[in-house]
Amino acid sequence: MHTGSYINGQWYHPKSERLVRNINPADTTDVLAEFPAATAEDVQLAINGAQAAFRDWKRTPGPERGRVVWRAADIARRRADEIARALTREEGKIFKEAKGEVLKGISLLEYYAGEGFRMHGKTLPSEARDTFTYTIRRPLGVVGLIAPWNFPWAIPVWKSAPAIVAGNSVVFKPAELTPATASLMAEIYEEAGLPPGVFNMVVGSGSVVGEAIVNSPAIRAVSFTGSNEVGGALYVKAAARGAKVTCEMGGKNAVIVMPDADLDKAAVAIHGGAFGSTGQRCTATSRVIAMPAVKEALLERLVEQAKKIKVGPGLDESVDMGPAVDEKQWKTDLDYIELGTREGARLVLGGKRPEHLSSGYFVEPTIFDNVSPHMRIFREEIFGPILSVSTAKSLEEALQFANSVEYGLTTSIFTQNLDWVMNFVEEVETGMVHVNEPTIGGEAQLPFGGTKATGVGEREMAEEGLNFFTELKTVFINYSGKAERLMIR
Repeated sequence: MHTGSYINGQWYHPKSERLVRNINPADTTDVLAEFPAATAEDVQLAINGAQAAFRDWKRTPGPERGRVVWRAADIARRRADEIARALTREEGKIFKEAKGEVLKGISLLEYYAGEGFRMHGKTLPSEARDTFTYTIRRPLGVVGLIAPWNFPWAIPVWKSAPAIVAGNSVVFKPAELTPATASLMAEIYEEAGLPPGVFNMVVGSGSVVGEAIVNSPAIRAVSFTGSNEVGGALYVKAAARGAKVTCEMGGKNAVIVMPDADLDKAAVAIHGGAFGSTGQRCTATSRVIAMPAVKEALLERLVEQAKKIKVGPGLDESVDMGPAVDEKQWKTDLDYIELGTREGARLVLGGKRPEHLSSGYFVEPTIFDNVSPHMRIFREEIFGPILSVSTAKSLEEALQFANSVEYGLTTSIFTQNLDWVMNFVEEVETGMVHVNEPTIGGEAQLPFGGTKATGVGEREMAEEGLNFFTELKTVFINYSGKAERLMIR
């Protein structure tokens, strides 16, 4: 495995005394890598290389750029198990989930490879005679990508692939907790034939590397996924200097369960949404809002299924849920469990480290009942395997509860009633809605993103994800020939 940063087509070890230590959260004695962290000067080296590469890359035809990304998809498919194993070791999710993430990233590479053939604008009628008007999309230049640790393959793909296909060059900062997966991405782009300098990876802290990217006048756009605290500050700084910015941040996603719901189907969907990936995803199901007639029966199913979850190291094929990503997140999970108990919620299941695991950052699947909308475990993003169950007397009240938080990423409803479905779709304040399916998931061809405090800027994935990395140029062509006749006379 390569370590360090990847700048202008070369693997590079910064001259820094601060080390990045990449540790397996399921076994803290397993150190995947240790190398010097990048500095602001290293970011500038990457920007310089990206600027030089952009001059030729922007002139490369869109279909050819797409073919490079398609080759990357082929290479990634051949190396899928290798990528998934590295992802499991450094992030913690079980191998099956890691493999699913890798396959989703490959789907995104394939989709954006095709977009190289569809860099379309519009033809529009002019008000003037003998004038042809149309728009074209052009790349921005050097763009900065800042990715989180929870999806260290899929999210960097859905940021880098559209940026590259659109003709930009990239300076990418992966999370310090997950540089191994990022290094494999750099290897794959290189093997696919991406010219040196088009994709640069700089591994270091947000306070150093992230700040240098955000504050550089050479960075024309910044795409960020992470916390609201960091994203909000980043948005202010980058937008103040005129850069394009998109931020995908927190989520506190609810599932509404109506009296006519298929409870077995609802329980399976909630279970996967709450405890899959150890609850460490922005689309995770963290709240259930059930009608009184079905709440107890639903809760019984949820507890029964959660009791069967085997917690342990993700490379063990018999395990259903891995660890928290690091000690900080593990302590956050345990702190919120203690807080929920103090607030008066009823702890139904879990709440501590599994007894059979003496090391690693593990926490049991946890379910709270009798959670009211004023409680912090109902309102705040936890990012762990902790599910809050509440009761609402009507769809109107359930929507009020669901909309009462600051986030607006995704929601779901379980019902067979078309009136309830359509009212839910119209009134819920989220960027994505699901009916009779989990809150999680996304597809390459569909926009991804939320409302309110969840996000600012363009949606990601789909055509919208590509458009963010472009600017429109409007063209006017007069073909009357009058100017030529005047010159002849």
